Amino acid sequence: MHVERDLPSRIGWELPPFYCPLERGLLHPRVAEIEERAVAWTDAFALYPDATERAWGLASHAAEFTSRIIPRGDVEPMVLFAEWNYWAFAADDWHDSGSAGPGAASRAAGVALHGARLARTVEAPVPGLLPPGPHTAALEDLAARTRAMLRPGQLRRFTHGVREWVFGATWQTANDERGVMPSLDEFTASRICSSGTRFLLTWCDVANGIDVPSDVLYSPSVQALTDAAGFVVSCDNDVLSYNKDDDQMPWEQNVVNVLAHQEGCTPAEALPAAYALRDRTMSLFVRLREQLGKEADEELARYLVSLEQWIAGNLAYHNRAPRYASPRNRNSLPVEGASYDITYSEVPSDPSDEPLPIPALAWWWQRLDG
Repeated sequence: MHVERDLPSRIGWELPPFYCPLERGLLHPRVAEIEERAVAWTDAFALYPDATERAWGLASHAAEFTSRIIPRGDVEPMVLFAEWNYWAFAADDWHDSGSAGPGAASRAAGVALHGARLARTVEAPVPGLLPPGPHTAALEDLAARTRAMLRPGQLRRFTHGVREWVFGATWQTANDERGVMPSLDEFTASRICSSGTRFLLTWCDVANGIDVPSDVLYSPSVQALTDAAGFVVSCDNDVLSYNKDDDQMPWEQNVVNVLAHQEGCTPAEALPAAYALRDRTMSLFVRLREQLGKEADEELARYLVSLEQWIAGNLAYHNRAPRYASPRNRNSLPVEGASYDITYSEVPSDPSDEPLPIPALAWWWQRLDG
């Protein structure tokens, strides 16, 4: 169910089935507690200036997102991660609405400058780098508690993830500024950065108590698997958030619009090609995950499960979050109970086992034995 005003959807609301041969339907049993505490935090810092903005901020269902991708984690880091997600969704909205954040211009230089200050605020107790206000106060609180909770190696990984996220946002803004829709190869090479893959996965490991040695975590095969998971998640995000962003000019840089631009077709005509890219990558993920699992120790085995939970949980979350299922460009307020009513397929839309003909991604298939 969704409520649509005068803006029709370029790709429609009834989406093709999603190939997801992973365990589905997991949700942390203490999701209500996590949500209550995280929402109380947003109110304590006045993250939203009025009731309408608060309604849309909470429509992100950030606590549910956290609880679906980490269905069995420790509650304390999950609460902090949920708060980070509420803050990050707000930051994403600033960027989409033409603002890099409080006090910063939305052009690429402004995004880069604001992002550099943001990243430094996270990794070290350096106050005053960002313009004063509720969002900065909330960020400084998050950063201080994150530095207290994470071990030095975890904090370094998280900060690296923040910088990747900022880099991706800067790259997208620079493309908009120049009126450029990137090629498919350029887009896929940078999409994992803009989606915040490593920002997110650090918290998955912290909450799940996973500690994969860096030499293993950053080995080519594990990185290929991590990147493949991130690409599947990014494609799902691009499809399920498409209607939320389709009023933007220039058009949003997502996998559907990139393919439509490259092929000279409509977004609806490009949708099957987007699914094909996603499904062939999912097939690669399943094969490479099985290969790595055969010789994985306990820590790596748990990391592999966490990647599966991220993919499946992210898809289930997007299906029912009002932020996407009843988007703001079509509704005056979020519609509780809104849903895409997505369906699942046990077979990929593209059954090929061959590497994708995209240089930025093709190396993942080289990590398969044989």
